[in-house]
Amino acid sequence: MRSQPAKLTEMRQHAEQIFRAGLRAVEPHAAIMRCCDLQGERLRVGEKIYDLTQFERILVLGAGKAGAVMAQAVEDLLGDRIDGGLVVVKYDHLADVRKVAIREAGHPVPDENGEQAAGRLLDLAAGADQGTLVIFLVSGGGSALLPMPVAGISLADKQATTRTLLACGATIHEINALRKHLSGIKGGQLARAVFPATLVALVLSDVVGDDLDTIASGPCVPDRTTFADCLRIVEKYQIEDKLPDKVMSRLRAGADGELEETPKQGDPAFDRTFTFLVGRNFDALAAAHEKAASFGYESLILSSLIEGEARDVAAMHVAIAREILQSGHPLQAPACILSGGECTVTIKGSGLGGRNQEFALAAADLLDRKGSIVLLSAGTDGSDGPTDAAGAFADSSTLARAEALGLDLRQALQENDSYHLFAELGDLFKTGPTNTNVMDLRILLIV
Repeated sequence: MRSQPAKLTEMRQHAEQIFRAGLRAVEPHAAIMRCCDLQGERLRVGEKIYDLTQFERILVLGAGKAGAVMAQAVEDLLGDRIDGGLVVVKYDHLADVRKVAIREAGHPVPDENGEQAAGRLLDLAAGADQGTLVIFLVSGGGSALLPMPVAGISLADKQATTRTLLACGATIHEINALRKHLSGIKGGQLARAVFPATLVALVLSDVVGDDLDTIASGPCVPDRTTFADCLRIVEKYQIEDKLPDKVMSRLRAGADGELEETPKQGDPAFDRTFTFLVGRNFDALAAAHEKAASFGYESLILSSLIEGEARDVAAMHVAIAREILQSGHPLQAPACILSGGECTVTIKGSGLGGRNQEFALAAADLLDRKGSIVLLSAGTDGSDGPTDAAGAFADSSTLARAEALGLDLRQALQENDSYHLFAELGDLFKTGPTNTNVMDLRILLIV
């Protein structure tokens, strides 16, 4: 970190501690233990009780960045009652487990390891019968980690589609709508494969609004999206010519009624399926709010539902910070503004970065050099875009420090090259894999 005023250094330390307090609140092991407990042979999940004597087998399946730690928690809860299972995680997102196999795969672009693991997982699901209890662990990243292309669509087609959707600025809801309609496992189709077994899904949410059919592309719940929705998304972003021909042919055929839709509400596949939300972005924000208060900041949670272009969202946050300094509204300084959700970035340059780093870079360009403002924007999963950083810091000295080093902040924005600028400044925020994932946390401290 290049030289900055001592007050900003202290505020940066506060911001990191506030962020880590939010992380602790959504640690997957603790989240599952809060939702579940075992008394004898009676398993409580939420408010529902399962008599384990009614089942001949217990199988643990799942996919997502938090999957290994979630599996570890279920093993700690059920021990040798578990007969086996398979959970697919992002590379290096591991934990010690005994009964459940862990397979690593590519994210955010799917790879061959993911395709092979998805095939094995679907085989295990299809082997479940009425005497089987299937516990399915769902967390962010599951969509990319379970690539099961339908007939006529290749893994390469799905990879190209994913890259195009990530680059055009589509939301996760939109990206996953297409993923579900190119998959043999997403959009409720895992539930169809498991039926007539009893299926209990434990979900750690990484999507705005905690929509269960969007988290990991909703393998265990009815799908509200359609082929027609997919075509509207393609038209909205004008990406028809950028998607593989086979993908467009499938979407058109589905919209014309020539292909079966994903399972919808009322499908018998969901008669024995129960879903429980064990952790969400707001839980992290609430813990961050409490930690900020302990440092003496008057704190406000804006929302856990913020979406939009990272630059636009950054401008809104900076405007609030400046209002606090100028008028004392909506809070008196020292103040902490907290928000969650997940922004998007429309990629136009050839640089390196992620949505949190882009947010911080755009904010740095707008921060008033008067007053003391520090912001930290970071992904709770520890990875921001295709980088090794969770996000970045920016403060009211960032622009001056960049200029002193001959760095062109606005050129970096134009090239979507936030990573290299923040690396030069020493302002990248790196946590390594956190083994959880509830979208992003944004922390603004104003003094």
